[in-house]
Amino acid sequence: MKVVVTGASGLLGRQVVREVKRRGHTVIGTALSRAQPPQLIRLDLSDTAAVKAFFASEQPQAIIHCAAEKRPDVAEQNQAATEQLNAVVPGILAQIAKDLGAFFVYISTDYVFDGTAPPYEVGDTPNPLNFYGRTKLAGERAVLAANPEAAILRVPVLYGASEYAAESAVNVLVDIVKSNGETKMDAWQARFPTCTEDVARVLVDLSEISVDAVGEGVAGIFHFSASEQMTKYDMCKVFARLLGMSSDLSHIVPVFERPAAEQMASRPDNTQLSTAALEEIGVNISCVSFEQWWADYMKQLK
Repeated sequence: MKVVVTGASGLLGRQVVREVKRRGHTVIGTALSRAQPPQLIRLDLSDTAAVKAFFASEQPQAIIHCAAEKRPDVAEQNQAATEQLNAVVPGILAQIAKDLGAFFVYISTDYVFDGTAPPYEVGDTPNPLNFYGRTKLAGERAVLAANPEAAILRVPVLYGASEYAAESAVNVLVDIVKSNGETKMDAWQARFPTCTEDVARVLVDLSEISVDAVGEGVAGIFHFSASEQMTKYDMCKVFARLLGMSSDLSHIVPVFERPAAEQMASRPDNTQLSTAALEEIGVNISCVSFEQWWADYMKQLK
């Protein structure tokens, strides 16, 4: 099949492109600020005319929409641009996919929930606590309104091979552990860090099922998440152990209470996602071990 991946220069998008290629399909990645033609096509997703022309020319069988503003604090500061990318663009792309007869999957977030009643099933009522979560929920609704045959995959915080540490709220913790400066670290809120390699596998599985099914593929909302529950402080302890400094984590100060209200964008306490809906359609929900993946990755970086 021919697949277009938006946001193909990002942490998840790059891995999705690799997975599509690995399976022998044709892939076209789009990006904006980090586009590198001819490997990645420069496409401004806010330019609707250019977007329609691009897809009319490429005629893909599947569109995996990874492009988004995924940083909650940045979203809070840049609300107009975030709303356009996270809430408006997905609906436009979903309609384009419908018109082309292509499968469309939109990546959403566990932050559509308030974290008060985990684990969350796909039919549970969303209640986002921050602007980022509200825009992603609006994007979900725009997608399903435009294209009821589209799929939505909600995922938690992601980690993976990065071009720079700040690409992931998990990867950046490695630099904090390595530093000498004292840093307060959340030891309260539960997270379920999930590897981009596993998410990419699921996204391509969904695409293959739907394209092969010829109009009777998967549709609606799905959840995917690793099952290992960790706070950010727990992750730091893993990184310290792998870096051989487990006895010297004194500069990381655990905070065993809910983060202060002055935080720019509120985060939910525990948004554990149930993967039952994926299991029901036979998708592999296995995930790599957090510590094992990082042990292997850190060896590659040496």
